[in-house]
Amino acid sequence: MNLFDTIAQLGHEQLVLCSDEGAGYRGIIAIHDTTLGPALGGTRFWNYGSDEEAVIDALRLARGMTYKNAVAGLNLGGGKSVIIGDNRTPNREMIFRAHGRFVESLGGRYVTAEDVGTSTSDMDFVHMETEYVAGLANKSGDPSPVTAHGVFRAIEASAKHKWGSASLEGKTVTVQGLGNVGTYLCRELHAAGAKLIVTDIRPERIKKVVEETGAKAVQGDEIYSAKADIFAPCALGAIINDDTLPKLKVDIVCGGANNQLLVPEQHGEALEKKGILYAPDFVANAGGVINVYSELAGWTRERALRKADEIFDTILGVYQIAKDEGIFSYLAADKLAERRLAAVHGLVRTWPQWPRKS
Repeated sequence: MNLFDTIAQLGHEQLVLCSDEGAGYRGIIAIHDTTLGPALGGTRFWNYGSDEEAVIDALRLARGMTYKNAVAGLNLGGGKSVIIGDNRTPNREMIFRAHGRFVESLGGRYVTAEDVGTSTSDMDFVHMETEYVAGLANKSGDPSPVTAHGVFRAIEASAKHKWGSASLEGKTVTVQGLGNVGTYLCRELHAAGAKLIVTDIRPERIKKVVEETGAKAVQGDEIYSAKADIFAPCALGAIINDDTLPKLKVDIVCGGANNQLLVPEQHGEALEKKGILYAPDFVANAGGVINVYSELAGWTRERALRKADEIFDTILGVYQIAKDEGIFSYLAADKLAERRLAAVHGLVRTWPQWPRKS
């Protein structure tokens, strides 16, 4: 890959490649934009097929965090880090302490938290080496309930836009991925009267959700062709693509996964041309970063949940921009984020900038 051209094309400020062979650690930290504040984004632990795949994932995720934080109204920029390896390893302390040292080396430009393949206990190891970490077990803790609540509110908003009512009573929702976010989302959907069709790569997760909610379980890719009202992808990204899109038999796509569209300008348009309403993922799943910000700002869990409730109105605002400007929803979400970035970037500094103290 042509690395510098890729970074320039996506608008990133910084890419850091990190290695500590003694700790068994190989990591990548991507900082996209710090206009609104320090770059915040979780640490993903995944067994990538290649180093290039890991770099691309970090860059895409970091850019998504810039837009997510901007749309959520938070004073944070966007960043992300990935650790390459088997996230089921029990030997975690040295890996995450090594990661913490590289986060510390950035001097506060980047703040990390948990993400796919990592946990609050992993962040406690990171915290041994740096203060620039959130989502700690003794503070805001697991962001999954807040993320799931935000996705639930986004689904309700999408239902209101599509059918005129936010009620999910009797609606069928397919949920792909039953990690923490997917499981909490299933509970909220079940409590709202929705019928569930679920899948996950781990049978024990499926069993748990089926027992709790009475969901119907399907295997792997069968989730794409299952007939439902709403599809909620809550696993990895790029799952709306040339192979899966023709199989979808739903009216709405709204879930917790990041970067759901493999090629946004292609698959975002194809979705809506097929009559499927798409809730831009970085708007719908902003509850997690709201929870992390609540820790940095000293909010209570209740205030974080109230802030996540605002995702309902934000999603409706995205759909309104799309309608007013005659554009697709994924572009409308970008416009909403870019408006805030431009507004803050254009603020005039009114305090003295001179003399500079050395």
